[in-house]
Amino acid sequence: MDASWYLCKHEDRTLFGPLPFAQLVQWAATARIAPQDLVSPDQETWMKAPMLAELGMDWLVEVTTERYYGPTTLGAIHEFVQAGEITPEHFVINACNGSRQRIAEIESFFSSAKTNHDEESGETPAATRMAINFEERIRDLERSLREERRALRDAEARYRELEERYEELLAVSPSETI
Repeated sequence: MDASWYLCKHEDRTLFGPLPFAQLVQWAATARIAPQDLVSPDQETWMKAPMLAELGMDWLVEVTTERYYGPTTLGAIHEFVQAGEITPEHFVINACNGSRQRIAEIESFFSSAKTNHDEESGETPAATRMAINFEERIRDLERSLREERRALRDAEARYRELEERYEELLAVSPSETI
């Protein structure tokens, strides 16, 4: 993995490289490589960064019960906590073994996570943000709430119909039933 590598940022197709693989690992650990970014050893064969196991992008952040970010590294998760994008109370899932735990429960891993921000030679990609679109999330929740209210109204109407039918059946005398 000592050959020269290239990084193509998903957002704007900015290309970084050639650079040593160790630089890619450091960038992944400090939230400079996003799950959608592409890496290549030759600029011909590209793969999404998380597919390269050596980058350690094995973690999903449970932003909400319906939204996840990742896969990413423990170092990137630490960066997101430091930036206030998530809290230690958020859950993370290890994509390798499926375990789910609060970030606060794995805080000891952060001591080994690379968070060194020494000056690097050349250009460095900007830190990746989780970019939680709260307006979109609010619209999703409002839509879900409308659907739940509609389902509740339908269920209540069906309940009333069944209750009326039950009352009708009770009102029928035993001699009239066959």
